[in-house]
Amino acid sequence: MRFQAALAASAAFIASVSAHATFQEFWIGDVDAGNSCVRLPTSNNPVTSVTSNDIACNIAGTSAGVCPVNAGDTVTVEMHQQPNDRSCANEAIGGAHYGPIIVYMAAVSDAKTAVGSSANWFKVAEAGLVSKNPAYWAVQVFNNNCGHFTFKIPSDIAPGNYLLRAEVIALHTASSVGGAQFYPACFQINVAGTGTVKPPTVKFPGAYSPTDPGIQINIYQSLSTYIIPGPTPYGTTSPAIATTAWPTTASWNTANQPKTVPTVVPGAPTGGSTTVITGPTSVPSTTTRPTTTPPTTTPPPTTTPSTGGAALYGQCGGTGWTGPTTCAQGTCKVSNQYYSQCLP
Repeated sequence: MRFQAALAASAAFIASVSAHATFQEFWIGDVDAGNSCVRLPTSNNPVTSVTSNDIACNIAGTSAGVCPVNAGDTVTVEMHQQPNDRSCANEAIGGAHYGPIIVYMAAVSDAKTAVGSSANWFKVAEAGLVSKNPAYWAVQVFNNNCGHFTFKIPSDIAPGNYLLRAEVIALHTASSVGGAQFYPACFQINVAGTGTVKPPTVKFPGAYSPTDPGIQINIYQSLSTYIIPGPTPYGTTSPAIATTAWPTTASWNTANQPKTVPTVVPGAPTGGSTTVITGPTSVPSTTTRPTTTPPTTTPPPTTTPSTGGAALYGQCGGTGWTGPTTCAQGTCKVSNQYYSQCLP
């Protein structure tokens, strides 16, 4: 399939680092805030322990900015493999790293100095296994949409400073305890509004267990359901898992994807039009600005063959794999029955 071929090709781009991607940019409606308010992780390596303080905001640098949003605004987080590379030619997170996308928020007194592992978090958005026929994951939809995931800020929460935590959980080697890979990052925002609600919260670390059914799981088996880790989202519900094929057409207008990162924090927005993933019954419409939808996943990744060995950290084997089985760099090592990877 063309999508699967793209997965194989994208894995080849991961050649100089041991992990795969970071959340880097933020959109407020259709306003591109760039990386002005993200605590950009110091590398694109995953967090692998749910008991580490890094599970909250990753090993994060500092951000000087706080992005202004209104309660009820539609916002988008954007992920890419390498810093400042916003190209849609590469998958946001390659290597068949299928799994859910989850967003949390935490009210804090000062978003610039708040410690993520001390904050109290509530979930505001999630997408996991979006279709089971065939299996299609949020990360696949994410990749189709140039690494954009769009959701709404709850309209009734109290105003003030917040940390916003976006996360991809890669489950390609999660059949054993400790095999899941977490890619979180935190954004600093200030929410304007007249709401008073303070939703129930969880802690990071604390919200996840390494043996949670959505964390320790063999995604290559036939799945009829998937339990997204953590609490239920506040103020919204996740769409049911589709029983028909999920559309692979992008809803984010990739032709309008910025190639550079703005350096000025935008003023308070009036809101924008974006596509939020609500269900797989139809192909999301394309908007004038990029929009995101949930990922997709097909069980054992079967991709088209390529010539030469796989790149470092690329896939090099597994049930159903038809791509390269040797490595241009490193050694092909078995992670599980369905996934082998070129490692140093």
